[in-house]
Amino acid sequence: MKTTSKIDLYISGFPKKTQVLLKQLRKSIQEVLPEAEEVISYGIPTYKLHGNVVHFAAYSNHIGFYPAPSGINAFKNELSTYKSAKGSVQFPIDQPLPLALIKTITAFRADENTKKALLKQNLRTSKN
Repeated sequence: MKTTSKIDLYISGFPKKTQVLLKQLRKSIQEVLPEAEEVISYGIPTYKLHGNVVHFAAYSNHIGFYPAPSGINAFKNELSTYKSAKGSVQFPIDQPLPLALIKTITAFRADENTKKALLKQNLRTSKN
């Protein structure tokens, strides 16, 4: 994975306690997506593999995790104890992150993007 000092800079702008959570989250995503491109998009850390897979951000009271609406819908039962919206979930800053769940959701989104990319490729090939 190509890492970027911009994400290091992003993380360093938060209190130490928050930095620990952000580093744990980043490492978990990197373990699932070693081949992904790591960039800053929409002003927040983003992982790309055949398009955006997941994003994350820190706020004063929570860590935002953005796995797109499909990632939230697919794991709505597992995420039911957290505040969530159409494409995001909030993990309270004073609780441990659910890293295993984050990895599972990230893998789901990567698989989803890969399947879409293969489908597009197959459609282009069949038209030729």
